[in-house]
Amino acid sequence: MTPAALADLVRATAVDVLSTRGLDPAALPATVTIERPRNPEHGDYATNLALQVAKKLGVVPRDLAGWLADALTGTDAIASVDVAGPGFLNLRLAADAQGEIVREVLAKGTAYGTGDQLAGVKVNLEFVSANPTGPIHLGGTRWAAVGDALGRVLAASGGAVTREYYFNDAGAQIDRFVRSLMAAAKGEPAPEDGYAGGYITDIAAEVLKREPGALSAEDGHEVFRRIGVNLMFEEIKRDLHDFGTDFDVYFHENSLHESGAVSKAIDQLKESGGLYFEDGAWWLRSTEYGDDKDRVVIKSDGDPAYIAGDIAYFLDKRARGFDLCIYMLGADHHGYIGRLKAAAAAVGDDPRTVEVLIGQMVNLVSDGKPVRMSKRAGTVITMQDLVDAVGVDAARYAMTRSSADSSLDIDLDLLRKRSNDNPVFYVQYAHSRISSVLRNAADLGMTPNDSFELLRHDREGDLIRTVGEFPRVVATAAELREPHRVARYLEELAGTLHRFYDTPECRVLPRGDDDPTDVQRARLQLCVATRQVFANGLRLLGVTAPERM
Repeated sequence: MTPAALADLVRATAVDVLSTRGLDPAALPATVTIERPRNPEHGDYATNLALQVAKKLGVVPRDLAGWLADALTGTDAIASVDVAGPGFLNLRLAADAQGEIVREVLAKGTAYGTGDQLAGVKVNLEFVSANPTGPIHLGGTRWAAVGDALGRVLAASGGAVTREYYFNDAGAQIDRFVRSLMAAAKGEPAPEDGYAGGYITDIAAEVLKREPGALSAEDGHEVFRRIGVNLMFEEIKRDLHDFGTDFDVYFHENSLHESGAVSKAIDQLKESGGLYFEDGAWWLRSTEYGDDKDRVVIKSDGDPAYIAGDIAYFLDKRARGFDLCIYMLGADHHGYIGRLKAAAAAVGDDPRTVEVLIGQMVNLVSDGKPVRMSKRAGTVITMQDLVDAVGVDAARYAMTRSSADSSLDIDLDLLRKRSNDNPVFYVQYAHSRISSVLRNAADLGMTPNDSFELLRHDREGDLIRTVGEFPRVVATAAELREPHRVARYLEELAGTLHRFYDTPECRVLPRGDDDPTDVQRARLQLCVATRQVFANGLRLLGVTAPERM
């Protein structure tokens, strides 16, 4: 019995108990909370339902818990129910009922863990969106891994997800980039406010290779801009693809200005009174919508501020039919939470359609010391530097296993280790270990069976119940926008598997020439289901599930 099915059983039983005693079942929550106790001695699962609703019903919580315990004990799926403390219910499942979890995994296969809570919701997920003025640095690498994993988790929860990269090809940073390229082409140092590094020299040389007369051309600046920015962006897309992160849409900021979308958005706000004129500039009344200050939209020199493009971009997303617009931004963009929600409200939209996730910094450590310099970029560590050091799987997993709103230190020496100290190795090895068991079983002609009522050892039950948690973990990761929960769950599952497999009483394969027993065949089936969960979870993180290591 899965946790969801157990929750339904407890609720249905509670409805019968309350109705029989003349109490109103409407007091019950729509979904009963079922949790796994930290102490296994307290049972397989626990619920605080009696504590939740007793006051509404005018009864003593422990009395209500006792009534529920008596009723649940009479069901086939429940082996025992204990009342604990002021009214908690600790439940133990019958062995065969527990086996329903394994049957569900086997029946659903790659779909196990998916849900429908976001069915019908069109999600625009914008992430990375690094300036096209240099290779992707570690902050962008973190968003590439976390954003891609979040997109997979949201899609697994039924959302129609569009992954979008906002290409910042308008503004002063592009001009500084082009001037840096031209300086490198002339053999001069980078401008004081420009960009340096081997990549600038490489791109400048490629521009001259394609347009030998670019430096002397009347429109030389435009030539370097057109070719240089495109070369940089193509490199960014190539690095992202090699990292396992691809986008459905590459949206060009400059298109908002060229199409007149920015002007149209500003005119709309002026007409609605969302903007006011003061000190020669046009201001958004963002404080009226929860922002900490009003924002300049049109500067006193007549040029649009950056937020003007943000407003037009939001309107464009909504016009494309997105119900939810998620922005994943860097640590220095915390102020965008208020301003983007205020912008949505100012154009007459629901600010709840906007979600802003802020990611914190990433630091690399090797030999106990910070790694600060890139061989190619000069001033920052890039995505490619990290991949070259530890590989795609280790890099992606390291980036996704911690909450993105906390800073992250990555130990390169640890990620290079092929040991259980390395989290990605620990999880991948669990999948590989099961694959090895299944190969050995096949060589023995051993086939699995569904005699799960024979799986009565505590280690077997722990593994089954941990497998059963996967759908809830995925649903929570989607709801909270926290894909790191999947990684931490996989580590828990790996530990549970290893404890099961290393327990002599839970031997899966027969010894020597012994024939396999029915309980061993049932354990083999449990291994098949567990491997499926590892594969499904790693796929959500964009990490491979190796058959051999």
